[in-house]
Amino acid sequence: METGSTAYEVAIERLSYGADAVAHLEDGKTVFVAGGVPGDTVRIAIDENRDRFARAHIVEIKEASEHRAQPSCPFSGVCGGCPWANIKRSFQLEAKRSLVVDALARIGRMGSERAESLVSACVDVGPALGYRNKIELDAVTRKGKTAIGMHAAAGDVVKVDACPLFDAPTRKAIKALSGALGFLAGSNDLKLERVGIRRSSRTKDSEVALWTEAGPFPRSHVAKVIGDALPTTSIVRVMMKGPKAARKVAGVECLSGKGFWTEKVCGETMHLSAPSFFQVNTHGAEQLVSCALNGLEVGVNDEAMDLYCGAGTFTLPLARCAGFVSAVESYGPAVRDLRRNLERAGLDNVDAIGGDAGLEFPDTDADVIVVDPPRAGLAEDVVEKLSAQPARAIAYVSCDPATLARDLARFEQIGVFSPVSITPHDLFPQTFHVETVSLLKRR
Repeated sequence: METGSTAYEVAIERLSYGADAVAHLEDGKTVFVAGGVPGDTVRIAIDENRDRFARAHIVEIKEASEHRAQPSCPFSGVCGGCPWANIKRSFQLEAKRSLVVDALARIGRMGSERAESLVSACVDVGPALGYRNKIELDAVTRKGKTAIGMHAAAGDVVKVDACPLFDAPTRKAIKALSGALGFLAGSNDLKLERVGIRRSSRTKDSEVALWTEAGPFPRSHVAKVIGDALPTTSIVRVMMKGPKAARKVAGVECLSGKGFWTEKVCGETMHLSAPSFFQVNTHGAEQLVSCALNGLEVGVNDEAMDLYCGAGTFTLPLARCAGFVSAVESYGPAVRDLRRNLERAGLDNVDAIGGDAGLEFPDTDADVIVVDPPRAGLAEDVVEKLSAQPARAIAYVSCDPATLARDLARFEQIGVFSPVSITPHDLFPQTFHVETVSLLKRR
């Protein structure tokens, strides 16, 4: 099979958990096609050819799928931020549910029939555009010049004036900030790695976070130029150290304003430092909390546990309806934010524990449990410790169908907890990402 010059005609069959669609060549070889939509008939050119699969791009659309849509952004397919922008929203929802079902059937070894029965329709949490409260820009310096823009699908940086996924009133902040940083980089070596913009439509807070190498920095000059370019309530610098593959936060310094960002979620006002994680879709985050807590049926006398709790998205509402909460988080900045948020909320029925969930597993007997791990999922020893709890139910919030399926299989192998419902939520329209809330109950 030749690469690049020869075109092959294929039918796009399904979407993968990624930016590409799946097709097969005449000899049966799997090919991942960038920009393909199920139902398309296309001519493709091979970009990468391996023993078991190939990667390709579309040369010509011979017959367009009924599920194909016109992207709302001219950078769709170039910028990596919305790889499914060419797919109708209704089909995106169906496809995300199918990705969860497929992972449970194959990786979780549940079989298609059981997986289909467990997974509900994907919840449409709201607008397909303007839903993000955060945008990150990449910074690349070549030959002394710094380029700032969105992360491109090909791995480079693409300059954009606005992003339709970002909070509508401040979409053009991207252009203003890129211009300001381009001006600053012309006369200063900022050692800039990336830039984050957070904006809350609820609290009206707007923060710019500059992620740089640790070292000397023109603080006042940078604060003035950025402050003149766009309105902010906070400008901070996050200093990084260590090798590129394992960067760590060395510190955060406030350049101007509050030094933190606030968001209102589930009636709680959360204060968040720049390194702390928070869902980019605030309304979607509320629906995750509602789904998890309703499934657990938390009572006022319940002992609750919240593992991988971050700055308290689930912890605070849990503490409002449970008797006591043991909350565990390993990331230092998030632990500090959690403790501040609990203090500001006047909640004294939470034990905020800093450390690894396995090493600092609470010495308590929980009635209900929430786990919201990172993409890597639960460590095997954490699944074992959770299975030893007397809890009546666990709500497992996941951002990766593959690791969710693996972990549910581990729970079932131990034999104490089994999933009774799995609800996908579309927190990230125009992308392949999907959040799920799985409710596990004692057998």
